Amino acid sequence: MVFFLALSITVQCTAQQVTPTPEQIKAYTPEWKGERFADGRPKVPDKLLERLKSVHLEEAWGILRNKGYQNQFEGDWMVMHDDSAMTGRVVTAQYLPLRPDMDKIIKDKGKAEGRIGATNSWPIDVLKNGDIYVADSYGKIVDGTLIGDNLGNAIYAKSLRGVIFYGSVRDVEGLEEIKGFNAWTKGNDPSYIQQMMLGGINVPIRIGRATVLPGDVVLAKKNGVVFIPAHLLEEVVLNAEFIALRDAFGHQRLREGKYTPGQIDTQWTDEIKKDFLKWIDDNPGKLPMSKQELDQYMKDRTW
Repeated sequence: MVFFLALSITVQCTAQQVTPTPEQIKAYTPEWKGERFADGRPKVPDKLLERLKSVHLEEAWGILRNKGYQNQFEGDWMVMHDDSAMTGRVVTAQYLPLRPDMDKIIKDKGKAEGRIGATNSWPIDVLKNGDIYVADSYGKIVDGTLIGDNLGNAIYAKSLRGVIFYGSVRDVEGLEEIKGFNAWTKGNDPSYIQQMMLGGINVPIRIGRATVLPGDVVLAKKNGVVFIPAHLLEEVVLNAEFIALRDAFGHQRLREGKYTPGQIDTQWTDEIKKDFLKWIDDNPGKLPMSKQELDQYMKDRTW
């Protein structure tokens, strides 16, 4: 009885808005203890988003997998500019095949909330600097184009980022002319969006083999996209940066012939560890993190 009462309350509540309330979004992300946006999404620091660009996809994926998050990667994308990485905070949108009665409910809710324009423009209205518009449009290519160059300009003006669509876009030549804008899509087509409806904004969505929540952090590169839970971002960045430091030290010592590959590729001896710590002191310019962050990280690490 209690279950059905709770379900009824949830349905009544969610039927009143296109976007979940801040309290509902906080409930999706209880492990995040830091600052949040007014809409409830985690607000990870900008400096970590910038440092994340240098993290390899495999490193981020491996760290998440070890934490039990095995469904956070999606590959096989068409990337507009594949020579650059894109990182940012997720704003999600879910699209569904058109069903007139449900579409009317969504549009009536949007009108009551003061939303204007076509429903595929509504997610753009909530974007902030550093956000990435991530949409599940169920892989629809023909008649599934969520944006063209007009909406692309609006997206970049608000977020200074781009989009990740499990679907398609149109006006690709115009989108390519937007300096700084980038897009990961499953295709493109000259057709207009038809027979689709908006299901919700900032709701949990599926992007291929990945589950994505509002406030997740994106690491998008030419070979794929990793969606990182906000509460794990700092650990992902520091772990990857530490691995990069170890590799830089190990490669240098191998070139110098000081150690053998077998010594570097296995558990380090106390002698190598001491050499590594001295190498860090002698090469402060190689540190991607602060010395304080490194000291704290190494204190908690077992090598």
